[in-house]
Amino acid sequence: MVHHICILILFISLQRSEFHLDGDYIIGGLFSVHLAAGPVYQKRPEVSECSVYPFQLSHYRRFQMMRFSVEQINNSSHILPNVSIGYQIFDQCADAKDFPGIFDLVSVNDTVHPWWSTSQGRSNVIAVSGPFSSTFTLTTAPLLMVDLIPMVSYGVTGSVFSNKLKFPSFLRTVHPNQVTISLMVKILQHFNWRWVAFLNSADDFGRDGLDLFTKYIKGTNICLAYNKGLTEHSHFPSIFKEIEAAKITVVLVFAPEVTAENLVCSAIQHNINKKVWIADEGMTQNKRLQTDPNIHSIGTVIGVSQAIVTIPGFSDFILATKTQTLVEDDQQTLCNQICNCSGITPTAIINVDPSFALGVYSSVYAIAHALHNVLECEAGRCNTSITANPQMVFTELKKSNFTLLNYTVRFNKDGDPMFGAFSVFYWNRRGEAEELGQLDLYSSSSFTINSSKIQWFTDEVPTSLCSPECPSGFAMKQDGSHHCCFSCEKCPNGTYVNITENPYKCTRCHETEWSPAASTACIPRTVEYVQFSHGAALLTMSAMVLFDVLIVAVAALFAVHFNTPVVRSAGGPMCFLILACLCLSGLSISFNFDEPTTSFCFLRLFPFSFFYSICLSCFVVRSFQIVFIFKMASRFPKLYSFWTAYHGQWVLISAVFTLQTFLSIIAYSIGPTTPYQDMSSYEDKIILKCNYAVQATTVAVTLLVLLSLLCFVFSYMGKDLPKNYNEAQAITFCLMLLTLTWVTFITIFLLYQGKHLQTLNALAVLSSLYSFLLWYFLPKCYIILFQPEKNTPQYFQGLIQNYTKTISQ
Repeated sequence: MVHHICILILFISLQRSEFHLDGDYIIGGLFSVHLAAGPVYQKRPEVSECSVYPFQLSHYRRFQMMRFSVEQINNSSHILPNVSIGYQIFDQCADAKDFPGIFDLVSVNDTVHPWWSTSQGRSNVIAVSGPFSSTFTLTTAPLLMVDLIPMVSYGVTGSVFSNKLKFPSFLRTVHPNQVTISLMVKILQHFNWRWVAFLNSADDFGRDGLDLFTKYIKGTNICLAYNKGLTEHSHFPSIFKEIEAAKITVVLVFAPEVTAENLVCSAIQHNINKKVWIADEGMTQNKRLQTDPNIHSIGTVIGVSQAIVTIPGFSDFILATKTQTLVEDDQQTLCNQICNCSGITPTAIINVDPSFALGVYSSVYAIAHALHNVLECEAGRCNTSITANPQMVFTELKKSNFTLLNYTVRFNKDGDPMFGAFSVFYWNRRGEAEELGQLDLYSSSSFTINSSKIQWFTDEVPTSLCSPECPSGFAMKQDGSHHCCFSCEKCPNGTYVNITENPYKCTRCHETEWSPAASTACIPRTVEYVQFSHGAALLTMSAMVLFDVLIVAVAALFAVHFNTPVVRSAGGPMCFLILACLCLSGLSISFNFDEPTTSFCFLRLFPFSFFYSICLSCFVVRSFQIVFIFKMASRFPKLYSFWTAYHGQWVLISAVFTLQTFLSIIAYSIGPTTPYQDMSSYEDKIILKCNYAVQATTVAVTLLVLLSLLCFVFSYMGKDLPKNYNEAQAITFCLMLLTLTWVTFITIFLLYQGKHLQTLNALAVLSSLYSFLLWYFLPKCYIILFQPEKNTPQYFQGLIQNYTKTISQ
């Protein structure tokens, strides 16, 4: 039952009280030796008596660490040599109700004075070590901050306390939650755990951890699948049921020791297994849970905490002091300075959770070193004429820079420690917290875990995924609100997925690249064109050289036999123009090979279209003359005389030449021919081609087709002329070959767009040239060389007379 109302009462010194030690200067201490099981509901304002609540052995160990630190400093000749420090410690068990201890610490001459008071004197303490709870610090720190009384906490990790505008004289020797949460995230990323639950205490400490975790997993592949704030009234079975329903394997626990212990004990009781538990410092070093025979039934426990540092001499201090009988007279002490812990053995204190030991030890030493500097201690003595006050100590605390247990104790501008290391632990089968790795926060940024020490509850590292990994080359399509839940879609041709940049999108390849379906990268396209050294190019150009040789040979033969009937009937002087145009048309063939340029593209089309049109115009004239002479001259004598007198054939050829020249100039001026890269015909290739403007190709094709059509009409009209003289039949046959050649090429052009299309174009041109050479000129050369009897005027005159008789009959 709650006893007396606690008001500020005069302090009566006890020689051997654990809560009080006299000294020249007093350090305040706030520890949660007892802990209220839940909110304390009262009918009137009074302070709860902490000693009636459950005893916390681990906190009592920290309590003893402060006493040990003060005793060690008082016995030292290097720090505060002729000055003694004492302590005034209070048991803080209820976050929002234990104010008498704080009032005592801030009081002047045992009377509370506001900061604007003119009362002379100094506060009862020069600094305070503690407290442990974030919530208690939020409610009590403003009372100390008003007078800038330093509060050096050994256990408060809330990130809000780094705000110096709100907590100007707050410092701490324990790292803020940011470090713990970031280390937890590193562990998740190390094992590729993405689908996790976060169970935090429903207080300022737990909510701060949740906010930080939510912040740190943004931009990662980790999803918070489930979250719950834990209280003493939480129904753990329903929480476990929801975690199981969400198929979560990894559970992060961010809660104080008591809350975490209740959670784990409930998990054991309800047979929750096959889980990975990642615990913060409040649970990591819990010896009772580690040695529980059923602890491994829940799965694997991995914890993070500040590195455990053995404090030399502490065990001896406990063994020595706990054998003495300490006075605990509640009638002579302030509230909450009663332990009720006489039955605790030294061994139990030494072996309990050692976490935060360095925090308590370094906080007391930091205060002592600051006082040492204020009192200008040197050469084994301190200047006792200086009266130190909390503000002076705070100024020196901020400048702390001393070595303690191989650490250099310093604070940053936010009052957070710039020393210490964090460790990752695994609860092994021997009931121990085995260290897996350590991260020194200030001498090394590397982070490694020796995961080979872990005995998983499965044969391999457990997985915690909402959806299984997509196969290579598959993009993830998010299902629902969590990006960890997705379906897999194969990236089509021409796209790829880069899982490090954006695993949710199939990115299109650059136009100079390609990729097959289900690709993770693009491949450069092969640039293709037929080089001069290619076999097809060499064969085609060899045929062209042979053609030119034959053209020269035919021209020479015709020149020698220029006045013979065969040459005259073939066209006479016009034969040489035809042969020259055929030869010049062949210039286009060689420019169909090698990498196209602007000049190459122009020469691929222009020589053939220009000179071949003149060649066709000659055959048009020649076909017309043959038909006109044999079939129309007798009917239209005046027209024949006009045609002969004014050299109609040359007028027509000249007109075609002029028209072709004029149209070509206009066409190539409006739409010049340029090289281009064909990227649409093939996914994996780039074909180098020429881009022929519509104007240029229309002019070339239209005029050639028109001339071919006229030539065919006139030559077809003369199909019944004498067989041995029938030039029209030869021209008709050549035109049929020409038509077959280009119909074949156009068909292939519509079906095939590869690099050899230019080779086929060159062959089509070559076939067009050879058709007239082989079927028009070579038969005449054969007569000249091997049938000279048919190359006489008499022979030709006889053919004409026979044809005339046939017509007249």
